[in-house]
Amino acid sequence: MKISEINERVLIQSISKLLTRQDKNIVVGAGEDDCAVLDLGGDELLLLTTDMLHRKTDFPHQMTGWQIGWMSVAVNLSDIASKGARPLGILMAMGLSPDTELDFLEDIIKGMDDCASKFNTHILGGDTDSHDELTMTGTALGLIKKDLLVHRNGAKPGDMVCVTGNLGSAGAAIMSLDKGIPVKPKILKALLEPVPRINEGIALVGTCAVSSMMDISDGLALSLHDIGRASNVGFMIYEERFPVRPEVTDLFKDDELLQAVIYTGGDFELLFTVPHEKIEIVRSVCPLTVIGEVIKKGIFIQKKGKIEELKSKGYEHFRKKV
Repeated sequence: MKISEINERVLIQSISKLLTRQDKNIVVGAGEDDCAVLDLGGDELLLLTTDMLHRKTDFPHQMTGWQIGWMSVAVNLSDIASKGARPLGILMAMGLSPDTELDFLEDIIKGMDDCASKFNTHILGGDTDSHDELTMTGTALGLIKKDLLVHRNGAKPGDMVCVTGNLGSAGAAIMSLDKGIPVKPKILKALLEPVPRINEGIALVGTCAVSSMMDISDGLALSLHDIGRASNVGFMIYEERFPVRPEVTDLFKDDELLQAVIYTGGDFELLFTVPHEKIEIVRSVCPLTVIGEVIKKGIFIQKKGKIEELKSKGYEHFRKKV
């Protein structure tokens, strides 16, 4: 069997099963959440995450060097944000073609540094190597107090399902670029200069009222299935509640709009669950939209009064083009 014949989640699970885990300091190990979590003693936990991006598959040709640098840091900080942690630093390995222009490389570095600085952290170091294709591999470290750590597996039936920000902006930009449709700068910026929700994540876990959380950069549907699998619960979400910019609804309607909002990915927003009685506590520290509720079993979406099963699909590597 080839890896293109299974989805990325199954591949990660298969890899994780092959790894030895005997260290009692590993609180969250490989493949279990957005970040690995280590207990090194004291009252804080160390979080680690890594992400690899490529010129052909991850950086649209419209991106500037600065935007490539920004996104390469932002994608890692988004995982730190999903745990409500404070960024500690970023390591970045860069695979560079020998004919890369120095000015272009300097723009990448400036973008990396600007993103890290925006969220009160730093580029600590990394590596450079010769590569046929521009490849950016970032590793982010974060810290969080032990009593504030939120996992994917804490959702309970009756909890409210919430998201930060707007949905579908990055997805609409991706679909517009693929179709050659003109897209407004605000929507294009959502794709090319994503903003990790570091401050929102810190505020959310600080309430001690969030039962589960993760980021939705791979798409809302996949993320709901990830939390549902980890928490052994289901979801009912409502299309009419989705926070979508008018610029997105101007571009797409019906099934295409749903594709942009739920399946395409690219939104660096947070998906989280909150017990019903604590929603006002959470709302007081972070703008949010309630899009549904946790149920016992099954993942569904209500569209125009009709209930349909929400499929587990979104952005995944290795998938065959059909």
